[in-house]
Amino acid sequence: MRIAKAGGAAAVWLQRAANAIGGTLFLMLFVVFVIQITARFGLNQPLPWSDEAAVVLYLWVIMWAAAVVVPTREHVVFDLVWNSVGPRARQAMAIAGHLMMGGLALTGLPATWDYVYFMRREGTPVLELSMMWVFMPLVLLMVALVLRSAWAIWQAARGVGLQTELRL
Repeated sequence: MRIAKAGGAAAVWLQRAANAIGGTLFLMLFVVFVIQITARFGLNQPLPWSDEAAVVLYLWVIMWAAAVVVPTREHVVFDLVWNSVGPRARQAMAIAGHLMMGGLALTGLPATWDYVYFMRREGTPVLELSMMWVFMPLVLLMVALVLRSAWAIWQAARGVGLQTELRL
């Protein structure tokens, strides 16, 4: 589910903001990567901070995109069984699958938060960023999984999104 599909001008604005944040994170990663390559191979002076910044930004880019940018319909799926059953079976499969995914994410969320919050006391070796901020996108991803699953269950219960072919 894309945020914008939920409806309303505010939802469209939120989706655009999420895309802009994701794009900015990716641009920052690209700039750090270019600086890193230039310093290491062009100037023969590796920069210790660039490796660390690239890893942190990579984590943020991947988790942010999975949480709020990439729509569910664009995730990789194995739909051989899905396409071979009728609408009622697809509805049951969708509800059961999202109950499992959302339930697991909801069950793991408190422990994930506890770990991320615990890591606030540690810092990265070079930039001394709090490890809480390094791992925060995992919490965002878990929350997004719970919310997306709840929304998908609601949609499936109403019979929405149960078609057999992929619609882009």
